[in-house]
Amino acid sequence: MSLTSIAQVQEAVRAAQRVVVRGAGTKPALLPTVPDATIIEVSGLSGLLEYEPAEFTFTALAGTPLAVVQAALDEHGQYLPFDPLLVERGATLGGALASGLSGPGRYRFGGLRDFILGIRYVDGAGELVRGGGKVVKNAAGFDLPKLMVGSLGQFGVLVELTFKVFPRPRAYLTLRADYPSLKAALAALHRLYNAPLDVDALDLWPSADGGASVLARLGGAASALPKRAERVQAVLQAGAETPDEAQLWRVLRELSWVPVGWGLVKVPLAPGRLAALAAALPSYSQARYSAGGNVAWVVLPNPAGLAPTLTRLDLAGLIVQGRPGSSPRLGVHPGAPFEQRLKTALDPLGKFPTIPVLGQPRLAP
Repeated sequence: MSLTSIAQVQEAVRAAQRVVVRGAGTKPALLPTVPDATIIEVSGLSGLLEYEPAEFTFTALAGTPLAVVQAALDEHGQYLPFDPLLVERGATLGGALASGLSGPGRYRFGGLRDFILGIRYVDGAGELVRGGGKVVKNAAGFDLPKLMVGSLGQFGVLVELTFKVFPRPRAYLTLRADYPSLKAALAALHRLYNAPLDVDALDLWPSADGGASVLARLGGAASALPKRAERVQAVLQAGAETPDEAQLWRVLRELSWVPVGWGLVKVPLAPGRLAALAAALPSYSQARYSAGGNVAWVVLPNPAGLAPTLTRLDLAGLIVQGRPGSSPRLGVHPGAPFEQRLKTALDPLGKFPTIPVLGQPRLAP
């Protein structure tokens, strides 16, 4: 059921017994399989409603493609610093919020949750609910917008979102330093992580030969980048400028490095736990570590099979790419009790799906 207005969404929710929300379908593994549920498609709910370049904020309908948003921002030299994913594949603003996914730029500027200001969503009774506001400084009650980040459609149908934005850097430069072992690369990562340097993005890529590379992206005035790069190189004790800088980060944002037919799992972690996760991954898997080692992206043919490993390491995982299954969540979920209470409060009629965790017992409803 493809809808084009908020009123249509309200009527559809009121008429349905169970509801599953679908956007552009760029992350199919996140779409839960719910028997007899009405699938509400919000990709037709599209359009930029307000944009105030001087205030660095915009408001758009949830089905608005991120590409449309980025094009409008670019005209005024502004952007979303968290590097939203899958923009070229058609990802929507609402889908980005519901999935809670951010790209490499979250290292310096924070993730998507740090830029959401306000939302409107349709609850299980078909009522339109507002949370947050449309200005950067606002104290409009309970912080519903942040609770919707990564909610996976469990609490309602997002229909309108307000974000803050930043001025876009005038130029970028990326340094790549190669090391003979993961241990050596981690040491370099930690040195740069703790150095008083402004680095926009900091990733670590293991290689098939047992080595690893550290990639550091700098953004700002073109005239200042060479000197800044020298300071970064001194900390890394290696490194050379990457000529295809834009393409490198594009490959990461669009997830085009993921082999066709394989699944992709996002694993939040701390840099100090990176080595343990890397050692526990199957030999046939591939991994890239982003945000200074705070996020792992793991690809393998059967992503659900990673659940026991994550559970043993006390880590959580989210299947981002792959076929829909019983659940996209793997490993542990310490926030499950709070999430269940929140769902009871926001969705008392139980119209929206509850997303269980593979590897962790499901809580009683």
